Amino acid sequence: MLRIKVFLKKMDNFRNSVCFNFNYFMMFNRSILVLFFFVGNYLFAQNKPQSKIFLEQFKPLVGQYFEGEIVSGGKEGDGFVGKRLLMEVMSYDDREVKIPFYVGDDKSRTWVLSYSNNVLTLKHDHRHKDGSADEVTFYGGTATNEGSSVIQVFPADIETCQMIDYACQNVWWITMDGTTYTYNLRRIGTDRLFTVKFDLSKPVKSDYKPW
Repeated sequence: MLRIKVFLKKMDNFRNSVCFNFNYFMMFNRSILVLFFFVGNYLFAQNKPQSKIFLEQFKPLVGQYFEGEIVSGGKEGDGFVGKRLLMEVMSYDDREVKIPFYVGDDKSRTWVLSYSNNVLTLKHDHRHKDGSADEVTFYGGTATNEGSSVIQVFPADIETCQMIDYACQNVWWITMDGTTYTYNLRRIGTDRLFTVKFDLSKPVKSDYKPW
């Protein structure tokens, strides 16, 4: 009887040891899986192009309007000064963002950012009230590299030079840090500079849609 009790005691200890080791093994494996998950996400974020990170900042802003102000280059009678300036993040997908720029009641302008081959292109879509394309539209340029997650620079492309000869020296840049958006234009070799800034922390109400 004593031997049986000793045997049963050993079996009980063995079972407890096996259960403990199995639970420890499972906990260890779960920890490893969690570690791999976070390391994988980190490496993926590190490998993502800066231009893509820049573009993705617009995703949570879709459908929202923001009020802006001219901080450089505004002049009386230029069609901008004294007008309410609004931008709308109208649409977003993985390769394109459309941002109408409303100047007073003028709804003819839309900034189009498109993504291809790890770089961004900026185009200006101009429309008439009936929705037809303006004679001068889709000018702009393509970034020469990935840029950064907070600024993208677009020198005028050949299409723009052929369309608007004096705009061949244009350089546009957009800054975006999640709280402030700026659209900027500099014409190289002249004193032409234009900057409009929008506060992204304060959405406003509007029902405007581009022509």
